[in-house]
Amino acid sequence: MIIRKLAVIGVGLIGGSLARALRSAGQVGEIIGCGRGRANLEKAVELGVIDSYTHDIGEAVEGADMVFLAVPLGAMRNAFEAMQGHLAEDAVITDGGSVKGSVIADCEAAFGKVLPGFVPGHPIAGTEKNGVEASFAELYQNRRVILTPVRETDETAIERVEAMWRHCGAEINRMLPVDHDRVLAATSHLPHMLAFALVDMLSRVDYEEDIFKYAAGGFRDFTRIASSNPIMWRDICVANKDAVATLVESYADEMTQLAKAIREDDIDTLTQMFTNAKKHRDAFIDGI
Repeated sequence: MIIRKLAVIGVGLIGGSLARALRSAGQVGEIIGCGRGRANLEKAVELGVIDSYTHDIGEAVEGADMVFLAVPLGAMRNAFEAMQGHLAEDAVITDGGSVKGSVIADCEAAFGKVLPGFVPGHPIAGTEKNGVEASFAELYQNRRVILTPVRETDETAIERVEAMWRHCGAEINRMLPVDHDRVLAATSHLPHMLAFALVDMLSRVDYEEDIFKYAAGGFRDFTRIASSNPIMWRDICVANKDAVATLVESYADEMTQLAKAIREDDIDTLTQMFTNAKKHRDAFIDGI
């Protein structure tokens, strides 16, 4: 057993699935959950995801040797501040935030430094569903978890977090925080922006009811992630605004070129764009 007491701050899909996975692997003793919603936390106890819960972060982390932050990015700084004076000497803190630069800055703002026991992390896994009832033990199997330690991070703390994720079936990678935020802006954040924007746009057209009534598989597949938590994605936009805004602007330019080619019956440009996209998409799928 690698974890004596796990404190999960935010017992939803991400935090709940970590708790389930470690419980299933027999690698955790006690699990305490923390959050604002009583009904969700009571359901987590009922499902056996956690052993007990509290609404107080300081109380939750008391005696915990592993703390997992699974709260929206906008709540990270308050969570760090609430831990002050309550962390055990051997406590390791890690998180599931989708933007690493902002979380590291929040830790430093709260404690006056980046704690040696803080290992910034991001499991590249999830669904469009929320809440502890959406969590499942297999979520992280064969999925990547990116850790972005900084100079101050203790190597032993990193190794403990790596071991935790391996017991969940994940593949571990290390990246610089700035590289993580740039890459994830392209591969995760931008696709969510496109899905949100498309559904938002179509919801306002005159024939909106017919659009959604006759939507087929392609539309459902492309827009599935528009059902994701709006508050979480609002916070991601704010936290990674430069990288996300730059990519949205580049995509808008691409769409302008595409619209021009369509209006002008420019079959050469259309064929080139579609062929290039297919080539790179196929290469990506073959490489998985």
